[in-house]
Amino acid sequence: MLLIPCPYCGVRPELEFSYGGQAHIARPQTSASAEEWAAFQYERVNTRGPHAERWRHTHGCGRFFNVVRDTTTDQILRSYRSGER
Repeated sequence: MLLIPCPYCGVRPELEFSYGGQAHIARPQTSASAEEWAAFQYERVNTRGPHAERWRHTHGCGRFFNVVRDTTTDQILRSYRSGER
């Protein structure tokens, strides 16, 4: 089980959280083509190593935040509030 450090509540077990997908995905403009919308909805980077993810502390503060997790070891490298770099 992962221990995820919520930047608002501290370290908690993975069962308290909901995965929100890849972080830092820019939403296309409303005038975007169907291909651009399809890419936004379905295409994601799936590389080995550090990967930025969105999580929500559903059984805690209820807030979204970002986590950088190494996908080869499942080690969480850092967590930070949404909107921070």
